[in-house]
Amino acid sequence: MRPGRWGTRAALVLTAIAALSACDPAPPAPPDTKPQARPDRPAPSPRKPPEAPRRSEASQALEQYYNRVQADLLSRGLLRTDGGGVDTPFTDAMLVRNFERIALEEEYVRGAGFRPSSDRDGRVKKWTQPVRVTAEFGASVDAPSRRRDAEKLAGYVARLARVTGHSITMSDASPNFHVLFMGEDDMAGVKPRVKQLVPEASDASLSIFDRLPRAIHCLVIAFSDRQGGYDYDQAIALIRAEHPDLLTQSCIHEEVAQGLGVGNDSPSARPSIFNDDDEFALLTTHDELLLRILYDPRLRPGMTKDEALPIAAEIAAGLTGGPS
Repeated sequence: MRPGRWGTRAALVLTAIAALSACDPAPPAPPDTKPQARPDRPAPSPRKPPEAPRRSEASQALEQYYNRVQADLLSRGLLRTDGGGVDTPFTDAMLVRNFERIALEEEYVRGAGFRPSSDRDGRVKKWTQPVRVTAEFGASVDAPSRRRDAEKLAGYVARLARVTGHSITMSDASPNFHVLFMGEDDMAGVKPRVKQLVPEASDASLSIFDRLPRAIHCLVIAFSDRQGGYDYDQAIALIRAEHPDLLTQSCIHEEVAQGLGVGNDSPSARPSIFNDDDEFALLTTHDELLLRILYDPRLRPGMTKDEALPIAAEIAAGLTGGPS
């Protein structure tokens, strides 16, 4: 950056003082003065910070749109970050009912993109192997945003590990849960990247990345190593880089948690991020309990509702202090 008018003048004044001092003979140094070694070479000039990536008009317009969305939600008292309180009580029976709808029922037909599912006979879906999460950023994402989002993701991953008791860590060594922070200008590369990460993914599964509407703020897809399996071994979340800070954090919370197995939404779940009403932005105490139920070792991938719900009810009663 070129210096401003006052910066230039200050530099010239200091130069003039140094030149005038050279005209007068220097006084003799005191006897006990220690000689000062001169540096071998001048100090290097400070590096010019890298310029922010140039973004298209479409990306900038999308950023303005999401800023308006967040401002509107906040003005209506939504996107709460308090985790729920006295105004959002729930019982163990409510918790089990929400677990059934959120963890056992399917929002979309498996492997068919955004085609809604009417299947009420879902099964337990979860990870049994360690989850290794990594963040990837598109070329359009600037350095400050990368640092901010990577820190938020790492803090949340540590929280999920504590809540579930399962091995969930940030790791660049053989990661199996990729969180992609991509801007509109990076979207052309998303589908090839997903195909590279999961070569066996069907074209129907990948079709969700074609012309993603702006109403889709973020999403996650999880895969099993067996056809029709319920034991996850890969997951990929996509979060738009144009989001303002709170919407970005909200996407991190919802998509990573859903990628662990609580994949559906319910309009009756409260307090919960697994509800399309946007009342809560971040994982709530209620949602933590859903994850604790799911990752109880008594629940195994592939269990039917009839098998899982009695166990879930027993766990919920223990978590909430008894049946009600």
